Amino acid sequence: MLETTTTTEKRNEKTMHLDEMNTHDILQVMNQEDKTVPDAVNKEIEHIEKAVSAVIDSFTKGGRLIYMGAGTSGRLGILDAAECPPTFGTDPEQVQSLIAGGQTAIMEAVEGAEDDPKQAEADLKDVNVNENDTVIGLAASGRTPYVIGGLQYSNKAGAHTVAVSCNKNAKSSSYANTPIEVEVGPEILTGSTRLKAGTAQKLVLNMISTSSMIGIGKVYQNLMVDVRPTNQKLIERAKNIISLAAQVDHDTAATYLEKSHHNPKAAIIMIKMQCNYKQATQHLEQANGFVRDALKLANKEGESNE
Repeated sequence: MLETTTTTEKRNEKTMHLDEMNTHDILQVMNQEDKTVPDAVNKEIEHIEKAVSAVIDSFTKGGRLIYMGAGTSGRLGILDAAECPPTFGTDPEQVQSLIAGGQTAIMEAVEGAEDDPKQAEADLKDVNVNENDTVIGLAASGRTPYVIGGLQYSNKAGAHTVAVSCNKNAKSSSYANTPIEVEVGPEILTGSTRLKAGTAQKLVLNMISTSSMIGIGKVYQNLMVDVRPTNQKLIERAKNIISLAAQVDHDTAATYLEKSHHNPKAAIIMIKMQCNYKQATQHLEQANGFVRDALKLANKEGESNE
Protein backbone atom coordinates (compact mmCIF):
# COMPACT_ATOMS: atom_id res chain seq x y z
CA MET A 1 0.00 0.00 0.00
CA LEU A 2 1.30 3.44 -0.95
CA GLU A 3 2.29 5.52 2.08
CA THR A 4 1.85 9.27 1.96
CA THR A 5 4.10 11.35 4.16
CA THR A 6 2.09 14.56 4.16
CA THR A 7 -1.38 15.09 5.57
CA THR A 8 -2.38 17.16 2.55
CA GLU A 9 -1.90 14.10 0.30
CA LYS A 10 -3.74 11.58 2.47
CA ARG A 11 -7.22 10.26 1.72
CA ASN A 12 -10.17 11.58 3.70
CA GLU A 13 -12.03 8.68 5.30
CA LYS A 14 -15.29 10.66 5.21
CA THR A 15 -15.29 10.91 1.41
CA MET A 16 -14.19 7.48 0.21
CA HIS A 17 -17.45 7.26 -1.77
CA LEU A 18 -17.43 10.85 -3.03
CA ASP A 19 -18.28 9.71 -6.57
CA GLU A 20 -21.45 8.00 -5.31
CA MET A 21 -22.76 10.95 -3.29
CA ASN A 22 -25.53 13.19 -4.57
CA THR A 23 -24.84 16.92 -4.94
CA HIS A 24 -26.50 17.81 -1.63
CA ASP A 25 -24.33 15.37 0.31
CA ILE A 26 -21.17 16.54 -1.46
CA LEU A 27 -21.92 20.13 -0.52
CA GLN A 28 -22.69 19.15 3.07
CA VAL A 29 -19.43 17.28 3.55
CA MET A 30 -17.46 20.12 1.94
CA ASN A 31 -19.10 22.59 4.27
CA GLN A 32 -18.42 20.43 7.33
CA GLU A 33 -14.76 20.05 6.38
CA ASP A 34 -14.41 23.78 5.68
CA LYS A 35 -15.69 24.56 9.19
CA THR A 36 -12.55 22.95 10.65
CA VAL A 37 -10.19 25.39 8.91
CA PRO A 38 -10.52 28.44 11.22
CA ASP A 39 -9.78 26.28 14.26
CA ALA A 40 -6.63 24.98 12.60
CA VAL A 41 -5.56 28.56 11.83
CA ASN A 42 -6.25 29.58 15.43
CA LYS A 43 -3.63 27.09 16.65
CA GLU A 44 -0.99 29.06 14.73
CA ILE A 45 -1.91 32.55 16.00
CA GLU A 46 1.38 32.99 17.90
CA HIS A 47 3.42 32.23 14.80
CA ILE A 48 1.21 34.44 12.64
CA GLU A 49 1.75 37.24 15.18
CA LYS A 50 5.52 36.87 14.78
CA ALA A 51 5.14 37.11 11.02
CA VAL A 52 3.05 40.29 11.37
CA SER A 53 5.71 41.84 13.64
CA ALA A 54 8.34 41.11 11.01
CA VAL A 55 6.24 42.67 8.24
CA ILE A 56 5.56 45.81 10.29
CA ASP A 57 9.28 46.07 10.99
CA SER A 58 9.99 45.76 7.27
CA PHE A 59 7.46 48.45 6.38
CA THR A 60 8.85 50.75 9.07
CA LYS A 61 12.33 50.40 7.56
CA GLY A 62 11.05 51.08 4.06
CA GLY A 63 11.10 47.42 3.14
CA ARG A 64 8.51 45.22 1.47
CA LEU A 65 6.33 42.18 1.97
CA ILE A 66 7.04 39.67 -0.79
CA TYR A 67 4.93 36.55 -1.21
CA MET A 68 6.13 33.67 -3.31
CA GLY A 69 4.50 30.39 -4.21
CA ALA A 70 3.42 28.01 -6.95
CA GLY A 71 -0.02 27.09 -8.26
CA THR A 72 -2.90 27.90 -5.92
CA SER A 73 -0.54 29.18 -3.23
CA GLY A 74 1.14 31.56 -5.66
CA ARG A 75 -2.20 32.84 -6.95
CA LEU A 76 -3.40 33.50 -3.39
CA GLY A 77 -0.30 35.60 -2.79
CA ILE A 78 -1.00 37.58 -5.96
CA LEU A 79 -4.61 38.15 -4.88
CA ASP A 80 -3.62 39.46 -1.46
CA ALA A 81 -0.90 41.71 -2.88
CA ALA A 82 -3.22 43.11 -5.55
CA GLU A 83 -5.83 44.11 -2.96
CA CYS A 84 -3.45 46.22 -0.86
CA PRO A 85 -3.15 49.35 -3.06
CA PRO A 86 -6.91 50.03 -3.39
CA THR A 87 -7.68 49.05 0.22
CA PHE A 88 -4.76 50.69 2.01
CA GLY A 89 -3.39 53.20 -0.48
CA THR A 90 -0.04 51.42 -0.66
CA ASP A 91 2.47 51.62 -3.47
CA PRO A 92 2.23 48.43 -5.62
CA GLU A 93 5.86 47.72 -4.75
CA GLN A 94 5.21 47.57 -1.00
CA VAL A 95 3.34 44.26 -1.14
CA GLN A 96 4.13 42.09 -4.13
CA SER A 97 4.00 38.44 -5.10
CA LEU A 98 6.08 36.08 -7.18
CA ILE A 99 4.69 32.91 -8.73
CA ALA A 100 6.55 29.95 -10.22
CA GLY A 101 6.16 30.21 -13.97
CA GLY A 102 5.65 33.97 -13.99
CA GLN A 103 2.64 35.83 -15.38
CA THR A 104 1.52 32.86 -17.48
CA ALA A 105 1.06 30.77 -14.34
CA ILE A 106 -1.60 33.14 -12.99
CA MET A 107 -4.16 31.78 -15.47
CA GLU A 108 -2.78 28.39 -16.42
CA ALA A 109 -0.47 25.70 -15.12
CA VAL A 110 3.18 25.97 -16.15
CA GLU A 111 4.52 22.44 -16.04
CA GLY A 112 7.67 21.95 -13.97
CA ALA A 113 7.96 25.57 -12.86
CA GLU A 114 7.47 24.76 -9.19
CA ASP A 115 10.34 22.27 -9.30
CA ASP A 116 12.96 24.93 -10.12
CA PRO A 117 14.60 26.48 -7.02
CA LYS A 118 17.04 28.45 -9.20
CA GLN A 119 14.17 30.30 -10.82
CA ALA A 120 13.05 31.47 -7.39
CA GLU A 121 16.51 32.89 -6.78
CA ALA A 122 16.43 34.65 -10.15
CA ASP A 123 12.97 36.08 -9.47
CA LEU A 124 14.07 37.43 -6.10
CA LYS A 125 17.21 38.95 -7.59
CA ASP A 126 15.01 40.71 -10.14
CA VAL A 127 13.13 42.49 -7.33
CA ASN A 128 16.37 43.08 -5.38
CA VAL A 129 15.27 41.35 -2.18
CA ASN A 130 17.27 42.67 0.78
CA GLU A 131 17.59 42.80 4.57
CA ASN A 132 14.67 45.24 4.91
CA ASP A 133 12.18 42.84 3.34
CA THR A 134 10.00 40.03 4.66
CA VAL A 135 9.59 37.10 2.28
CA ILE A 136 6.69 34.70 2.83
CA GLY A 137 6.94 31.35 1.07
CA LEU A 138 3.56 29.73 0.43
CA ALA A 139 3.35 25.98 -0.15
CA ALA A 140 0.50 23.78 1.06
CA SER A 141 2.73 20.72 1.00
CA GLY A 142 5.69 22.57 2.48
CA ARG A 143 8.05 20.89 0.06
CA THR A 144 7.79 22.91 -3.17
CA PRO A 145 11.36 23.40 -4.53
CA TYR A 146 10.56 26.88 -5.93
CA VAL A 147 9.47 28.08 -2.48
CA ILE A 148 12.34 26.41 -0.63
CA GLY A 149 14.85 27.85 -3.09
CA GLY A 150 13.31 31.27 -2.57
CA LEU A 151 13.53 31.01 1.19
CA GLN A 152 17.15 29.89 1.00
CA TYR A 153 18.13 32.84 -1.17
CA SER A 154 16.11 35.28 0.96
CA ASN A 155 17.96 34.10 4.05
CA LYS A 156 21.28 34.78 2.31
CA ALA A 157 20.03 38.25 1.38
CA GLY A 158 19.25 38.94 5.04
CA ALA A 159 15.46 39.16 4.66
CA HIS A 160 13.13 37.87 7.37
CA THR A 161 11.63 34.64 6.09
CA VAL A 162 8.23 33.07 6.80
CA ALA A 163 7.01 29.69 5.57
CA VAL A 164 3.26 29.02 5.37
CA SER A 165 2.33 25.37 4.90
CA CYS A 166 -0.50 23.00 5.75
CA ASN A 167 1.56 20.11 7.14
CA LYS A 168 3.32 19.66 10.44
CA ASN A 169 7.11 19.39 10.29
CA ALA A 170 7.02 20.75 6.76
CA LYS A 171 10.32 20.85 4.92
CA SER A 172 9.93 24.56 4.14
CA SER A 173 9.65 25.37 7.86
CA SER A 174 13.32 24.54 8.41
CA TYR A 175 14.29 27.28 5.94
CA ALA A 176 12.26 30.06 7.60
CA ASN A 177 12.77 32.35 10.58
CA THR A 178 9.04 32.00 11.27
CA PRO A 179 7.23 28.79 10.31
CA ILE A 180 3.42 28.74 10.14
CA GLU A 181 2.01 25.22 9.84
CA VAL A 182 -1.79 25.10 9.55
CA GLU A 183 -2.67 21.41 9.50
CA VAL A 184 -6.15 21.18 8.01
CA GLY A 185 -6.16 17.45 7.39
CA PRO A 186 -6.90 15.51 4.20
CA GLU A 187 -8.96 17.18 1.50
CA ILE A 188 -12.36 15.79 0.48
CA LEU A 189 -10.79 15.31 -2.97
CA THR A 190 -7.43 13.71 -2.28
CA GLY A 191 -4.53 16.09 -2.82
CA SER A 192 -6.68 18.99 -4.08
CA THR A 193 -5.06 21.62 -1.90
CA ARG A 194 -7.01 24.46 -3.51
CA LEU A 195 -9.75 23.42 -1.06
CA LYS A 196 -9.14 23.47 2.74
CA ALA A 197 -5.43 24.19 2.39
CA GLY A 198 -6.16 27.07 0.02
CA THR A 199 -8.79 28.44 2.40
CA ALA A 200 -6.35 28.21 5.30
CA GLN A 201 -3.64 30.08 3.41
CA LYS A 202 -6.12 32.78 2.36
CA LEU A 203 -7.14 33.28 6.00
CA VAL A 204 -3.51 33.54 7.09
CA LEU A 205 -2.68 36.07 4.36
CA ASN A 206 -5.76 38.11 5.29
CA MET A 207 -4.51 38.22 8.86
CA ILE A 208 -0.92 39.10 8.00
CA SER A 209 -1.59 41.88 5.50
CA THR A 210 -4.51 43.47 7.37
CA SER A 211 -2.81 43.39 10.78
CA SER A 212 0.40 44.77 9.28
CA MET A 213 -1.45 47.64 7.64
CA ILE A 214 -3.18 48.45 10.93
CA GLY A 215 0.27 48.41 12.51
CA ILE A 216 1.55 51.16 10.22
CA GLY A 217 -1.43 53.49 10.56
CA LYS A 218 -3.58 52.52 7.60
CA VAL A 219 -6.69 52.18 9.78
CA TYR A 220 -8.56 54.54 12.11
CA GLN A 221 -11.13 52.90 14.39
CA ASN A 222 -12.19 50.11 12.02
CA LEU A 223 -12.18 52.25 8.89
CA MET A 224 -9.83 51.94 5.89
CA VAL A 225 -8.83 55.60 6.00
CA ASP A 226 -6.06 55.21 3.44
CA VAL A 227 -8.43 53.89 0.78
CA ARG A 228 -7.48 55.22 -2.63
CA PRO A 229 -10.63 56.68 -4.25
CA THR A 230 -9.81 55.71 -7.83
CA ASN A 231 -13.31 54.85 -9.06
CA GLN A 232 -16.88 55.83 -8.27
CA LYS A 233 -17.41 53.03 -5.77
CA LEU A 234 -14.26 53.93 -3.86
CA ILE A 235 -15.04 57.64 -3.97
CA GLU A 236 -18.37 56.91 -2.29
CA ARG A 237 -16.63 54.66 0.20
CA ALA A 238 -14.16 57.43 1.04
CA LYS A 239 -17.04 59.86 1.64
CA ASN A 240 -18.74 57.34 3.93
CA ILE A 241 -15.50 56.77 5.83
CA ILE A 242 -15.03 60.50 6.40
CA SER A 243 -18.68 60.85 7.43
CA LEU A 244 -18.41 58.03 9.96
CA ALA A 245 -15.01 59.00 11.36
CA ALA A 246 -15.71 62.72 11.66
CA GLN A 247 -19.43 62.34 12.42
CA VAL A 248 -20.60 64.68 9.67
CA ASP A 249 -23.24 64.37 6.97
CA HIS A 250 -22.53 63.04 3.49
CA ASP A 251 -22.39 66.46 1.81
CA THR A 252 -19.86 67.77 4.33
CA ALA A 253 -17.77 64.64 3.86
CA ALA A 254 -17.86 65.14 0.08
CA THR A 255 -16.77 68.76 0.43
CA TYR A 256 -13.80 67.88 2.62
CA LEU A 257 -12.80 64.98 0.40
CA GLU A 258 -12.30 67.58 -2.35
CA LYS A 259 -10.58 70.05 0.00
CA SER A 260 -8.19 67.32 1.14
CA HIS A 261 -7.20 66.39 -2.44
CA HIS A 262 -8.95 63.03 -2.01
CA ASN A 263 -7.01 62.19 1.15
CA PRO A 264 -9.56 60.75 3.64
CA LYS A 265 -7.09 60.90 6.54
CA ALA A 266 -6.45 64.59 6.04
CA ALA A 267 -10.16 65.26 5.55
CA ILE A 268 -10.98 63.67 8.92
CA ILE A 269 -8.38 65.78 10.72
CA MET A 270 -9.45 68.94 8.89
CA ILE A 271 -13.02 68.44 10.09
CA LYS A 272 -12.30 67.32 13.63
CA MET A 273 -9.60 69.93 14.27
CA GLN A 274 -11.03 72.68 12.07
CA CYS A 275 -7.69 73.15 10.36
CA ASN A 276 -6.55 73.49 6.76
CA TYR A 277 -5.07 70.81 4.50
CA LYS A 278 -1.45 71.82 5.12
CA GLN A 279 -1.92 71.69 8.90
CA ALA A 280 -3.69 68.33 8.67
CA THR A 281 -0.88 66.77 6.63
CA GLN A 282 1.69 68.19 9.06
CA HIS A 283 -0.14 66.55 11.97
CA LEU A 284 -0.22 63.28 10.07
CA GLU A 285 3.47 63.47 9.26
CA GLN A 286 4.32 64.09 12.91
CA ALA A 287 2.20 61.08 13.87
CA ASN A 288 3.75 58.78 11.23
CA GLY A 289 0.41 58.50 9.47
CA PHE A 290 -1.67 57.40 12.45
CA VAL A 291 -4.93 59.39 12.51
CA ARG A 292 -5.61 58.81 16.21
CA ASP A 293 -2.11 59.98 17.16
CA ALA A 294 -2.38 62.96 14.82
CA LEU A 295 -5.59 64.05 16.54
CA LYS A 296 -3.94 63.74 19.94
CA LEU A 297 -0.98 65.83 18.79
CA ALA A 298 -3.26 68.46 17.29
CA ASN A 299 -5.24 68.65 20.51
CA LYS A 300 -2.07 69.11 22.55
CA GLU A 301 -0.88 71.86 20.25
CA GLY A 302 -4.25 73.54 20.52
CA GLU A 303 -4.11 73.38 24.32
CA SER A 304 -0.57 74.80 24.43
CA ASN A 305 -1.63 77.71 22.24
CA GLU A 306 -4.53 78.69 24.49
